[in-house]
Amino acid sequence: MTLPQILRAEAQQGIKRSHKAIINVFLPGGPPHQDMWDLKPNAPKEVRGEFDEISTNVPGIRIGDQFPRMAKMMDKFTIIRSMVGANGRHDAWQCQTGRANFGSQPAGGWPSMGSVLSKLHGEAAKGVPPFVGLAPDCGHKEWGDPGTSGFLGPAHSPFLPAKAGGVKEDMKLNGINLDRLDGRRSLLTQFDQLRRDVDNKRHMEGLDAFNQQALSMLTSARFAEALDIEKEDVKLRDRYGRGHNKKQSDGSHKLIDDFLLARRLVQAGARCVTLAFSRWDWHGGNFKRGREDMP
Repeated sequence: MTLPQILRAEAQQGIKRSHKAIINVFLPGGPPHQDMWDLKPNAPKEVRGEFDEISTNVPGIRIGDQFPRMAKMMDKFTIIRSMVGANGRHDAWQCQTGRANFGSQPAGGWPSMGSVLSKLHGEAAKGVPPFVGLAPDCGHKEWGDPGTSGFLGPAHSPFLPAKAGGVKEDMKLNGINLDRLDGRRSLLTQFDQLRRDVDNKRHMEGLDAFNQQALSMLTSARFAEALDIEKEDVKLRDRYGRGHNKKQSDGSHKLIDDFLLARRLVQAGARCVTLAFSRWDWHGGNFKRGREDMP
């Protein structure tokens, strides 16, 4: 078949092509890879631990026995065994930026990958921010870092919803019609022209982008609907699991809804969604905690 024929056949079957996107799940503290992907079954008993290896649907790839469902679809995953932390910092920064040295940075700081995608590719869908951060505030602040725009400027910072499944109050029109909103935008443009005369740090460029994004979000229901997880099918939510919103010590919560919400945001047009799950800085009791938190 030719490419046009393939595309036509996909369209007839209702198959839609989507943009590429990233859902970055940060596990605060870092789980033990030797009990997940790199078990040592032939090591002495006191070394190899309590978990066993299991086969997957990919010949030659074996993983920990706490992941039976993942083992059945291992052909959909890639285990990058060469990736290691550059240092022992207990934060999401090196995972977000890919940079090893937090101290030595250019002016403005290194940008997170979501900000880079926002800069290079922009919106995939009108009214949907390219970069969304769902990570909650954590007792250990660095674990709840959704990512920062660094030297790319505020226009490419992550959008931070008020809470999982919620919509910020300032995203609602609250009875204002579109004509009145357009009038306010015109007035805002006049004020901004005055502010440009005294601006010398390029802040206006970022603010303009924020204004455009905010207006797009207000005049389009696409993003707000993606955030409204109550519109998701109950059976699908049950299939994902609900989890709970209680934070684990100084870590994150176990709110499974965030995974589903991230999927909805990507389907709506987001390019990068960051979230955090539970607390993995165990320092002991690894096997008990592993059985509780591993999928």
